[in-house]
Amino acid sequence: MLYVLFVVGGLLLIFVGHFLNWPFVRNPWFRTLHLVAIGIVVVQSWLEKVCPLTIWEMALREKAGGVTYTGSFISHWLGTLLYYQAPQWVFVLCYTLFGLLVLASWFWVRPRRFQ
Repeated sequence: MLYVLFVVGGLLLIFVGHFLNWPFVRNPWFRTLHLVAIGIVVVQSWLEKVCPLTIWEMALREKAGGVTYTGSFISHWLGTLLYYQAPQWVFVLCYTLFGLLVLASWFWVRPRRFQ
């Protein structure tokens, strides 16, 4: 969940921080890590791979005797929390569009140079 919070919340912080002049939103390390994080999600969705964190979560749930689920973490929890189910291509499209938005933020809110 922290990974999702970082990816989604990070983009919100970038835009809000731009308008409020928060210097950390231009930090090149933060911005690079943020871009790489969503890039991993997009590539995994294109390759139809389940996130390694989800695989790890399933293994831990199974080992603890808990209930496991199929599919990705996001699709499972969206279905659980919002009773919303969609075909996998919808999630791939959403991840891709969000990834493009993060990439666009790189140009809209330019990070500082690495020093």
